[in-house]
Amino acid sequence: MEYSFELVGVSPVLSFFKHQQAVQRRQHTGAEYLGTYRCTLDALIESVEEMPLRNHWNLDRVVDTVINFWLNNNEKVSHWKKRLEDARSDNLLVARVADLDSLKIEFETLLKPES
Repeated sequence: MEYSFELVGVSPVLSFFKHQQAVQRRQHTGAEYLGTYRCTLDALIESVEEMPLRNHWNLDRVVDTVINFWLNNNEKVSHWKKRLEDARSDNLLVARVADLDSLKIEFETLLKPES
């Protein structure tokens, strides 16, 4: 199974918490959203290790995906690190980890015209 990882933004803690609750009420989306107060590789890996793993997710491969993202996307990491520093202390860096197959199906569903 392949995974994707992306830094998606900075969010107030309360907004992130409300979003997490809404996501949990919906059907399986193939993605998990993580929040951390620090933009460091260690903090992101810790967030991944603390998330509830979906069925059949391989934690080692997910962590490898995070590490590869960190090593290959210096500009994105620097951008979001600066945004987090500019934000107040009650904000989190938000990242998304996804199972690529499930994420692809979700995106295709969004693009289908309603009948």
